[in-house]
Amino acid sequence: MATAAPPRGVVAHHMVSTAFELDEFTIVKNLGVVRGIVVRSRSIIGNIGASLQTLVGGNITILTELCERTRNEAFELMIQHAAQLGANAVIGARYDATEVMQGVTEVLAYGTAVYVVPKQTQQ
Repeated sequence: MATAAPPRGVVAHHMVSTAFELDEFTIVKNLGVVRGIVVRSRSIIGNIGASLQTLVGGNITILTELCERTRNEAFELMIQHAAQLGANAVIGARYDATEVMQGVTEVLAYGTAVYVVPKQTQQ
């Protein structure tokens, strides 16, 4: 039995995929590229904390948390953009990051907004 699709203009997290199709769903309409962009710099306190953590070695948790938070914000902005276009799913989702100047990084989440419906069950 097919899973129900979210309504038009609502993109649930489970309806975002790096694949170019969603199991149990048929793409009815391609609504185009969507993106979420966040530009973030590290604070002086974060730089000092990260520098101290590098002395010990291992995972630099201050930077890991900053990266995770930034990617999450970019992801949420991408979902909002898709919802504004009337999508209920995003396929081909990707991330990219670019240092735009020293200590300032742009994180981009992007994908293709689509409107999907459940596939017909075959008996």
